Amino acid sequence: MKKNSKTKTNASKPVIIAAIGAGVAAIAVAFGKAFKDMKANAKAQHEVDKANFEAVKAESRANFEENRGRNTFRKAKADAKKSWDDAHMSPSERAAHEQAKRDEQIALANERRTAAEERIDTAKN
Repeated sequence: MKKNSKTKTNASKPVIIAAIGAGVAAIAVAFGKAFKDMKANAKAQHEVDKANFEAVKAESRANFEENRGRNTFRKAKADAKKSWDDAHMSPSERAAHEQAKRDEQIALANERRTAAEERIDTAKN
């Protein structure tokens, strides 16, 4: 007697093929959603980048207009001296200078924080 093993294989093949097809469809849907989200995020980021670019462009134009014809040689000379002095600092002097800048920024931030805390206290009472 010969066993008919083909019937078992034929019966299980459609189930496997259907499961694979469903898995592929689910993956396609997931990737589709992910790509749509990435596209939306890219569009939103592009809008932010455009707005930032326009702001920088306007600020640059404003700086140019404000300084048009006003002692530009004196300003250029002062900028060159600052650059020269920065280039000829020793590493320890440069570190001390940077630390002084950071300390000043921390002090300004602390002042702003205390002012904000006072505003909060005023608003609460």
